[in-house]
Amino acid sequence: MQPGSEQPLLRMRGVGKAFFGVRVLDDVDLDLHSGQVHALVGENGAGKSTLMKIASGVYQPDAGALELSGQPVTLPDPRAAQAAGVGIIHQEFNLLPERTVAENVFLGREPLRRGLVDRRAMQARTAELLAGIGESAIAPQAKVGRLSVAQQQVVEIVKALALDARVLIMDEPTASLADHEVELLYALVRRLQQRGIGILYVSHRLAEVFDLSDRITVLKDGRRVTTLDTAEATADTLVRHMVGRDLSHYYPERAAPGSAGASRLQLSAAGNDRLRPVDLELRSGEVLGVGGLQGSGRSALARAVFGIDGFRTGQLLLDGVPVRVRSPRQAVRAGIAYVTEDRKGEGLALSQSVLDNALLAQRAVNPRWFARNARTTTVRELLDAVEVHAAGTEQEIRYLSGGNQQKVILARWLAMKPRVLLFDEPTRGIDVGAKAAIHDLIRKLAADGAAVLMISSELPELIGMSDRIVVMRDGAIAGELPAGSSEEAVMSLATGAATNTEVPA
Repeated sequence: MQPGSEQPLLRMRGVGKAFFGVRVLDDVDLDLHSGQVHALVGENGAGKSTLMKIASGVYQPDAGALELSGQPVTLPDPRAAQAAGVGIIHQEFNLLPERTVAENVFLGREPLRRGLVDRRAMQARTAELLAGIGESAIAPQAKVGRLSVAQQQVVEIVKALALDARVLIMDEPTASLADHEVELLYALVRRLQQRGIGILYVSHRLAEVFDLSDRITVLKDGRRVTTLDTAEATADTLVRHMVGRDLSHYYPERAAPGSAGASRLQLSAAGNDRLRPVDLELRSGEVLGVGGLQGSGRSALARAVFGIDGFRTGQLLLDGVPVRVRSPRQAVRAGIAYVTEDRKGEGLALSQSVLDNALLAQRAVNPRWFARNARTTTVRELLDAVEVHAAGTEQEIRYLSGGNQQKVILARWLAMKPRVLLFDEPTRGIDVGAKAAIHDLIRKLAADGAAVLMISSELPELIGMSDRIVVMRDGAIAGELPAGSSEEAVMSLATGAATNTEVPA
């Protein structure tokens, strides 16, 4: 929905913010109209989060002004922002899992009857709110912890609507959603638009930005670079504004056909409770992409190779030698590295330093390793080599951007000199600039002789990075595709629409 001459729901003019003398926002303008989805894009560190927090009352601007429906406002705290009609849905939900949907929606504002919580009224009002956005299937009395991630996101949205939100800020709303849940979110966003709610939509996924938004604002280094109507924008234009290079140069050059080395990892009829017998070969010097829908067995394959949920049948060979990998420690000792898709939950010790996180693999294999200062120096050099941007190696890793956290994990495995690297969604939740750096590192690892298996839900990434692609479906390999195959060919195998195991490019 394109705005006409009406006043914007939210107007930000000349907004600036600095922390400890470092300017993170400088003279930023933004308008959000009724029934409009306005996307906010930019690299990590561009200022998106700070701008969102100013709009939702978490931070106060050092310069500039805010208006809601044409009236100047000051939002001293999140409660004031909520009262003014501004709601925010964070990437990490703020819900109590052991309480019901209705209890979460009205937390701290429970309706009373004769001095007691009126649960019947609370559930009835929650049911009305859910029905109003087409989500009647969620029961108000259901425990939130038993809902799917997509349903929990609906609860967060209903919490905001219960406060009569006119402006809804959504921060990376699909980051934790399965593929089939993304379409449900799309439908919900469109229903909110129809109700006249203005949505400020923050995402690293350009496909979503083009699918959902009416306008796009690009931030870089704390400044607004441009604001475009989505119909007039292209992915190449956005990437150029964000990182200063064309989309055509986004993926590094593949290895020359036939340049892969000898077989490095081989699976023969390897299976477990989640995988049907898998036959797979991964050669040194190549990037083998693994595609498929959520739940197809992609992550189960990587976890089995790394010994988390090991194979129960079949055989695993490394450089032609049979190996039994029953634990991650055995996998690391065999020269296998694993970059999990759940970076914060499984890949990092968030309260520990950058250096401690980079040393985790070495310490797991040899607890005495960390005392060897020479090797600690090597890890520090690797952190510099992968261009980790941090205040220092003693900084807690939780304060780094997603891209820098991922680089620390890469430095951790580079120190081990692995023969096989397993990447599960290596660029999920990372901005386009950091993605390009990760892509370059993956390609360099392969060029140096490592064998790389890369799982990705982003079809352009899967196709742009892979020397070959295998596609999984229902816990088995549905087929193999050559480099440069089309998205349609991948999806045909993933969904079972293809009749052949080989689909031409």
